[in-house]
Amino acid sequence: MGGFFEAALSFPAVIFTPLLVVVIGYWLVVIVGGADPDGDGGDTDGGFLGFGGVPASVVLSVLVAVAWFAALAGGELLGAVPAGLVLAGAIAVAWLVARLAVLLLRRFLPTGAEPSRADFVGMTCVVRTGRVTATFGQAEVHSPDGSSALVQVRQAGNDDLRAGTVAVLYDFDADGEFFWIVPADVAL
Repeated sequence: MGGFFEAALSFPAVIFTPLLVVVIGYWLVVIVGGADPDGDGGDTDGGFLGFGGVPASVVLSVLVAVAWFAALAGGELLGAVPAGLVLAGAIAVAWLVARLAVLLLRRFLPTGAEPSRADFVGMTCVVRTGRVTATFGQAEVHSPDGSSALVQVRQAGNDDLRAGTVAVLYDFDADGEFFWIVPADVAL
């Protein structure tokens, strides 16, 4: 076992050994619930070193783990090769493996927030039923992507909400699965 620690603490692996300890510690904290691996983004517009679409914590973890292993193995197996070349090769191999891992992981990770009916809150709608009361009514609302939906609506007041009236969806009742509306001129 002494040979392993000697190899892990010799150049070029020693560059990545402390980083690997930090990565292992980070993932242990994640496991016990002390950190959120998605909390660092995972944007899809290029992201960290062109690894967009996957959280930076995952990318950095793969980079560090693969670079450490490549430096360790390269240092031991390629003893005649200068250590600087082994270090450069380990970084190149880590980048390549991380890039491939990101390409595979992007297929399984969600691309955005799940749409919800609550996304309609604050939008205008057009009443489609003859009237809207505290217990009855429907309205048509158009989402920003151009699609439309017929939703159940209710009003708390006594406004004259008839077919064709433009109103504003101001709240969503999840239990009753309907929206509360007010006339658009009142909302302004």
